[in-house]
Amino acid sequence: MKYDLHIRAFLPEDTTRLVAIWRAASEKGHPFLAREQLDIQTTLVADHYLPLAETHVALLSGEIVGFISLLDQTIGGLFVDPNHHGTGIGRHLVDHAAHLRPKLELEVYALNESARRFYDRLGFVETGRRPTDDSGLPFELIKLVR
Repeated sequence: MKYDLHIRAFLPEDTTRLVAIWRAASEKGHPFLAREQLDIQTTLVADHYLPLAETHVALLSGEIVGFISLLDQTIGGLFVDPNHHGTGIGRHLVDHAAHLRPKLELEVYALNESARRFYDRLGFVETGRRPTDDSGLPFELIKLVR
């Protein structure tokens, strides 16, 4: 990578920026979710998921551009600012997590084809599916492991 990318631990003052990245990336990657559902999830991300997870933040020349959240060996979330998609930041965050955990797993929406291709390129393999998401909505999730 030719630019100044640094990964560090999450700080509470990062919350507003991470939620903004989460929202922008979710709107792009999950257009099948209703705005109301994203509104509910936005609050959960800020108030519940970020404080409970082990989150690592990617900074590009000092600006927060993405993050990865771990719950034990599970990638609970990997989000990169859409303005920086395709630049290797997501791969660097996964590589960082892989140094911390010998095995990684996650679930991805079946409808999120770009995320599925991304994880395929990183060597994740499908180990199962479930027909509904965590909110009980009829959006199939694929379990991946590496």
